Amino acid sequence: MKRVMNLFVSRNQFIKTVLIVCIISLTVSCKDKEVAVPAANETSTMVDIDSNVYKTVKIGSQWWMAENLKVTRYRSGVFITELKDSGDWVSQTNGGRCEYIDGNLDAPGFLYNWFAISNENIIAPEGWHIPTDDEWKELEKTLGMTQTEADKLTWRGTNQGDKLKSNDQSDWTSFGDVFSTNESGFTALGGSCRVYNSSWGDPGLKSTGFWWTASANGDEAWYRYLDYKNSNVFRSHADKHYGFSIRCVKD
Repeated sequence: MKRVMNLFVSRNQFIKTVLIVCIISLTVSCKDKEVAVPAANETSTMVDIDSNVYKTVKIGSQWWMAENLKVTRYRSGVFITELKDSGDWVSQTNGGRCEYIDGNLDAPGFLYNWFAISNENIIAPEGWHIPTDDEWKELEKTLGMTQTEADKLTWRGTNQGDKLKSNDQSDWTSFGDVFSTNESGFTALGGSCRVYNSSWGDPGLKSTGFWWTASANGDEAWYRYLDYKNSNVFRSHADKHYGFSIRCVKD
């Protein structure tokens, strides 16, 4: 009888061990696909001249818009020219916008050429401004990028792009082991772009996101680019006729 009891105990212990191993295995296999919860950064809101209300977030010492700009007027009240015609987009050098990429109403905010940023009427809402290249670097360094990496061109850093991108899996095209965390609260969305010749970016929405800086580089201007296939952040300069998204930073 004692021997039978021992066998029963051993069998139960074996089953428990197998169950524990299975649970651990499942946990490890799913870990990489978990969607991280953004850090509890301080948040607020701001309003533009069109009465659009935007979410804002404090990242390090900076306050950033947590949504793309979609204003139709400059701070002065002057309307930003809407450039629907391809020829107008190519020739306009006094500021222009297109409301929805290729007519898609799901686009997150408007696309603006860089001339809208340099326009004397000021596109940023009162109390805010378009971030410079250096202010973007400050944001990236807050998220863990080194100064050396921040100063480089093209793809830089490690996972700072994932920390900027929305962690809603429906907001970005999925790719391999690239998983957005939105740790910063910046909530970057893939709004794609309009090219200098007026064609639309390819791939389009939910695959790429481009944001202007206020810093010119001769006939071009600095920008940032996030991609669904990459976890880091792209830095370069482009023709001022491109149409990119805009985020503002608080004065």
